[in-house]
This record gives sequence, C-alpha cells and structure tokens, in this order.
Amino acid sequence: MTGYILQKLGYALLTLFGVVTVIFFLFTILPGDPARMMLGQNENAEQIAVVKKKYGFNKPVSLQYVYYLNDLSPLSFHSTKEDNYTFLSKGKYNAASLCTIGNTTIVLKTPYLRESFQKNGKKVSKVIAETLPNTVVLAISAIIIAMVLGVLLGIVSVLFKDGWIDKLIQLVSTLGMSVPSFFSAILFAWLFGFVLHEYTNLNMTGSLYAVDDFGEGTYIQWKNLILPAIVLGIRPLAVVSQLMRNSLLEVLNQDYIRTAKAKGLSFATIIRKHALKNSLNPVVTAISGWFASMLAGAVFVEYIFGWNGLGKEIVDALNTLDLPVIMGAVLIIAIVFIVINILVDIIYGWLDPKISR
Repeated sequence: MTGYILQKLGYALLTLFGVVTVIFFLFTILPGDPARMMLGQNENAEQIAVVKKKYGFNKPVSLQYVYYLNDLSPLSFHSTKEDNYTFLSKGKYNAASLCTIGNTTIVLKTPYLRESFQKNGKKVSKVIAETLPNTVVLAISAIIIAMVLGVLLGIVSVLFKDGWIDKLIQLVSTLGMSVPSFFSAILFAWLFGFVLHEYTNLNMTGSLYAVDDFGEGTYIQWKNLILPAIVLGIRPLAVVSQLMRNSLLEVLNQDYIRTAKAKGLSFATIIRKHALKNSLNPVVTAISGWFASMLAGAVFVEYIFGWNGLGKEIVDALNTLDLPVIMGAVLIIAIVFIVINILVDIIYGWLDPKISR
C-alpha cells in the first residue's frame, strides 16, 4: 500500500508540474506587455523599465519560467543582491533561511503566487484566501443539495418505476444535465429574485457577507446562498438521481433481496434496510469527483449572482487582465482537482487491495 501511495503522489507531482508549465506559458505568450497592463494609462518609459526590472519581465522567457517555478517551490533559491528579482526581501516572502552559498541563499517558504496588477500590489495568495472560502461554502451547499435530493428522487423513481412519476423525474434529470449553468442562473435569478421576490424574499444578487445599514460591520446573509447553491447543484443532482435509480434497480435484482422478499418484508423496508446502503457506492464516487468540478463550474454562477467567490474573482481578473490573479486562481483549482483525485485513488486502494498491487 505504501508503494501505491508513493506512486500516486509521484503522478500527482508530475501532473502539477505540467499544470504549472501550461499556466505559465499560456499566459506568457498572450499579446501585450505585462508592465503596460499594470501601469494602464499612467505608463511612461521610465516606469515601464522599473516595473519590468522589479518583476523580471525584462528577462528571457526561459529565465522568467525558472523564476516562476522558484516562486512556487517551497524550497527555493534566492539572491543576496538587491537588484535581482529573486532577492530575499521580507515583504515579498515569508521564508526561513537554511543556508547561504556564495550569493545564493536556500530557503524554505510558503509558495509565492506573486502580486495583483490591479489591487495596489496586493498578494495573490491574500486575494485567493479572501474569496476561496466563499466558493467552498457554495460548493459544499450545492453538493449537499445534490446528494440529498438526488438520492430521494432516485428512490422515488424506483418506487414508481415506469410510472408517470418515474418518467417525469427522468425527464427533469435529463433537462438538468443539458441546461448550461449560466442559463439556469439567469432564469432562477429573474424568476425567484425578481418576479417572485415578494413571496420568496430572495435577492437577484448578493454574497455570503453583507454590510449592515450603518456600514460599521458585516453579517452573514444566508438567504443569498439559496439560489446559487441550487443552480450549482442542478447538474450533479440530475446525475445523482439517475445513478441512484440505476444502482438501486441493479441491487434489487440481487439474490439477497429476493430472500428478503420471500421473508415477507415490504418493498419500502427492503429498500431502507437492505438495498439503500449498497446502492450508494457509485453515488459517493460521482460526488467525490463533482466537488472539484464545482470550484471550476462556479465561475458563471458566482458572477451572475454577485457571489464574492473565486469564480467571480477570475472573471473580474480576466476583464482587467490581472494575470497573476488568473494564474494563481487557476493553479489553486487545479491543485484541488489533483488532491481530490489522489485521495479518491488512495481510498479505492484501501477499500480494494487488488487495486494497490
């Protein structure tokens, strides 16, 4: 099992290295000068030269790539010369020096995602730390909605198999998997936040935290979570209901279920006590993969509902060409994908020793 885990961790590191490389070159080859993007209309030749020197934009792309890897790596190498991009300044890195060899210091530090172009030099790590928790709350809420309602709809569909209720649930599930999230978001915001606002008391837009009427503090506005969580959960809900229905029907054809029927147990009792638990395995597998997808899929939902999460931050950064924020956010989402997938693989290996051999 230890060898299996190490092998998966090795694959994860290689995947992460590939993602970092793709992110860097994808945004580096974009047309436009990053220094001009930072300065906007206030640019002049002297300021552009200062910015290029500070951020290493005056170096060849290959060297900029090395700088980027050095910034992200926990174990990195830094110059003791102040005019070098990798100079170890206290404001730039939170680092612990390990040793110094000549003009190079080897340090152990937290990964440095660089600074925003548009937020007065605010660290990208801080921008992500302020927005990612809101996206996680939204994703977890959507997963809970999808899991609970999807399982219930799957069970109801089996109870009324081939009836009009079953067909209606399958039709709604198919629509849920087909309709794009941005269209659902617009429809739900307009219908429940505008047309039916008098009855629902829900807002078309709003985030988790709202400022009080006196502007003296913030408070949690839970009702703003309802619509975006439902919209984000529609597609996984549809998938879970179909998986639950198919899995439950398959389990009901097993021999031990026939034995339970022969004992005179009611159909509802058989599902509740014998079939339900074994039917949840594929559902749990699907949900584990969907959670990571939620972070990426929340981009349009957050933007339409004005939810201050990582997805909305990515859209805002795209509009203002804030490349470090875009690169940092995409990297964090990729890391979440990789971590969840590696955890699922390890859990599978633990549950089924044949896999880890």
